[in-house]
Amino acid sequence: MRQLENLLSKETSPYLLQHAKNPVHWQPWSDSTLQFSKDNNKLLLISIGYSACHWCHVMEKECFEDQEVASLMNQNFINIKIDREERPDIDQIYMSALQIMTGHGGWPLNIVALPDGRPVWGATYLPKKKWMGSLNQLKDLYIKAPEHIEDYAEKLSTGMQQLNSIVKNDSSKQVFHKDQITSLVNSWKNKFDLTNGGFKSAPKFMMPNNLSFLLEYAVQQKNDEVLNFVEFSLLQMAQRGIYDQIGGGFSRYAVDEKWHIPHFEKMLYDNAQLVDLYSDAFTVFNHEKFKQVVGETLSFIENELTHQKGYFFSALDADSLNDNHEKEEGAFYRWTKEELQSILKDDFDVFSAFFNINTKGYWENNHYILFQTETEETIAHQFNISVKELKERIEQSKNKLFQHRQQRAYPSLDDKCITSWNALMIKAYAKAYRIFKKNSYLKTAEFATDFIIKNLFDDHHKLYRNFKKYKKNEACLEDYALFIAALIELYQANFKEELLVLAKKLTEKVIVDFYDEKSGLFFYTSKYVKLIQRSIETQDNVIPSSNSVMAKNFFFLGKYFLQKEWLTISKDMLKTIEPHIKDYPSNYSNWLSLYLKNVYPFYEVVITGEKAEQEIKELQSLHLANSIIARPSSKISLTEGKTSNTISFYICKENYCEAPLKNTNEVISKLKNEF
Repeated sequence: MRQLENLLSKETSPYLLQHAKNPVHWQPWSDSTLQFSKDNNKLLLISIGYSACHWCHVMEKECFEDQEVASLMNQNFINIKIDREERPDIDQIYMSALQIMTGHGGWPLNIVALPDGRPVWGATYLPKKKWMGSLNQLKDLYIKAPEHIEDYAEKLSTGMQQLNSIVKNDSSKQVFHKDQITSLVNSWKNKFDLTNGGFKSAPKFMMPNNLSFLLEYAVQQKNDEVLNFVEFSLLQMAQRGIYDQIGGGFSRYAVDEKWHIPHFEKMLYDNAQLVDLYSDAFTVFNHEKFKQVVGETLSFIENELTHQKGYFFSALDADSLNDNHEKEEGAFYRWTKEELQSILKDDFDVFSAFFNINTKGYWENNHYILFQTETEETIAHQFNISVKELKERIEQSKNKLFQHRQQRAYPSLDDKCITSWNALMIKAYAKAYRIFKKNSYLKTAEFATDFIIKNLFDDHHKLYRNFKKYKKNEACLEDYALFIAALIELYQANFKEELLVLAKKLTEKVIVDFYDEKSGLFFYTSKYVKLIQRSIETQDNVIPSSNSVMAKNFFFLGKYFLQKEWLTISKDMLKTIEPHIKDYPSNYSNWLSLYLKNVYPFYEVVITGEKAEQEIKELQSLHLANSIIARPSSKISLTEGKTSNTISFYICKENYCEAPLKNTNEVISKLKNEF
């Protein structure tokens, strides 16, 4: 048997490179590694994580950097390290296995599998003693009673297949009802946290696609109760510790129900979706705080997560070096009272009252996390100053603290480009441009799109998953779906027809490479990727599921290109999923957004006239989730025959177009009020 060594130094993933100096003989996932395991009849030990994962770092320090642990692993297992962000398809399979085995999931995700890849054991973080104990038991069992492990692997494999079994709903009689969606929202309300905003839980995730659907629903229904809940939730998130009050941007989640103490890692996908959501919310509530959050978060993205070539980096770590030069979670973001007094001087008292440098804002070890609980009016009154003066003093204080914080050791950066996350950010920039009319937002979205088109495609419109120095790994359905969605959004910002044409070509490729005849849905991996199982992702989580995004893409593109077949695919996908929604509506919020589009009127608006820029901007700045906008183009079927030298608005619904309107206010009234 050839002598193995740690090969991760040859990889580009920051997460894999973090483990390149471990004494464990880590191998990257590859056909040759799997074949080596089979040839030598050795168990696979597959460890999956990501660069910003705090407990991954802890387990590395306690186990994978330890020579005794490494010797046990190297002698008895073929050890494979995987970056879950590079290979979410592999992560998805083994996470399902872990959830079946233990009832829970998380990272680091550690799996022991047979040489053919079928899992037999799994765990998340384990300290050294438990880790070694588990591995010793497994290697002994594999030597003494391999038939027991084989039998368990077979049963687990069957369970995983059943978990992934979805059957197409062929009922032609199934009809979508407004009452059904109202009933689902009403059942969901018992999970609303009316004290702190968001949803009842700790740890507490922001779940932007949940709030986005509820906003859309509340606007459609004119439901003040749900509208108030969404507005309150967004304000709470923006004012609390989950949001970086000094540098902008959101952390991944809060460890408490009050949004006070974040788990400090900052992910691109969270911030992209939240920019999209707060932009939409501004059109409904006209709240300056929401505009501020969008501006500050995009400044954070520009300064910290944008490559000069135009693409976006993946994440900032939760950990950074503290004053003792030791890595510690949150060290970059926390403050002591003495530190704040020294920097802010005469402004400390106002700042302290505003951001609770007191028992409310206290975290641990003499440190505070900035945490606003009172209104500007309350604090201004307390210090007998105007709200305007308060805002100016707070802004000046934030600038001083920002400059001071820049001298601290930065959290580690995961600088790889992930196609799907970049697509979310492109969509967010395009949305922010439409609403706030800042030209730099549009340029950034276009620049990033150009990068993906030039660097993450091959000559046959095959998309790749990630980039760092070079493109790598075939794209998953998530990458195709979210990039198509970004192209559709960007088209409605700049009306460049080639964006929709590309979206159409990519959709055609998805049908060929990912479609599952049995379910009428789409596999997460293409037919060219060989794994032990092809999974179908349907539940919306911190990112909407790839199938729900794809179903909406079929809906929008079916409207743009008058493709009845694609509209049917979209509706059939929703029919198949609908029976699963009723018990867990929060897990299907993006599907419910599509449901809304099927039970309320949906409009296609074609705007003609060469000098219609102002009219277009008026429409773009509204919350019109029940419509799409187009400009005349020979390549877009919807716009055929709709030409005029003067400014005209063709409002169409289900292949019927009314006589063109000339007045923007009439159009807005039509789109907002006829439900």
